Amino acid sequence: MIILGIDPGLRTTGFGVIEKQGSRLRYIASGTIKTGSEGALPPRLKVILTGVSEIVATYQPACAAIEKVFVNVNPQSTLLLGQARGAAITALVGADLDVAEYTPTQVKQAVVGTGKAVKAQVQDMVARLLKLPGLPGTDAADALGIAICHANSQDALALIGTLAPANPKKPTLHMKRGRLV
Repeated sequence: MIILGIDPGLRTTGFGVIEKQGSRLRYIASGTIKTGSEGALPPRLKVILTGVSEIVATYQPACAAIEKVFVNVNPQSTLLLGQARGAAITALVGADLDVAEYTPTQVKQAVVGTGKAVKAQVQDMVARLLKLPGLPGTDAADALGIAICHANSQDALALIGTLAPANPKKPTLHMKRGRLV
């Protein structure tokens, strides 16, 4: 299964594509979508929307995961980040992908083992887990970490689904839009 991870940002949106085969993860691609720091907001959001759509068309992921917005000290920055995130999510759901959402703490916990990890630790562990020859950039590493987090979370949710008692009146548990239902 091919998983796309997105680390949204208004200036730079990171993406990471991995393949999960059983319990093994394989690196496919990663990079960034750059909108620059100048110019009006709508054209910059279009760059994110178009860029994510092109990545989806190129790599044909089965599902996607994106980082949740956290509240900054500056509310204006939080609003802008939310709009960039919305553009990326629109591209993903427009391609009929299920989109899971993870907090930065969840991603760090899944990749490094502690929710208080710094970016350099995430970069290093992503490189190790995916057997990369070098360190990916910070935005690409975060996106790959989000994809890794989703790959690991799906295993846990699938296990929970198999352990849930079968109820003939209700269908068994399954994944829908990154959540167990």
